[in-house]
Amino acid sequence: QVQFVESGGGLVQPGGSLRLSCAASGSIFSIYAMGWYRQAPGKQRELVAAISSGGSTSNYADSVKGRFTISRDNAQNTVYLQMNSLKPEDTAVYYCNADLRFDVLVFNLPKSGWGQGTQVTVSS
Repeated sequence: QVQFVESGGGLVQPGGSLRLSCAASGSIFSIYAMGWYRQAPGKQRELVAAISSGGSTSNYADSVKGRFTISRDNAQNTVYLQMNSLKPEDTAVYYCNADLRFDVLVFNLPKSGWGQGTQVTVSS
């Protein structure tokens, strides 16, 4: 079982940037595919980006392609989300989660293992 602590959120103006971090503990981090998710008020939680266990493959929601970049440091048990050109519609609580299979992570919302998330607010 992997536990997650998300950080790096905050208030940023439209067009600005933030870098989120997700520190994982409790299991062998490097064998898990990792994903970043977000949930805006009144909306369902959705996948933003996913990365394979070795970092060679990634997947992005259409709404963030070209603006967000997911990366990971297996030595530090951490996955990152670099968010550039932020828009008000990116406002949400951002979470990370994991699965042993990258394809499962991309097409299925994990049912457990959620952390507290980190709030991202994009507003002028």
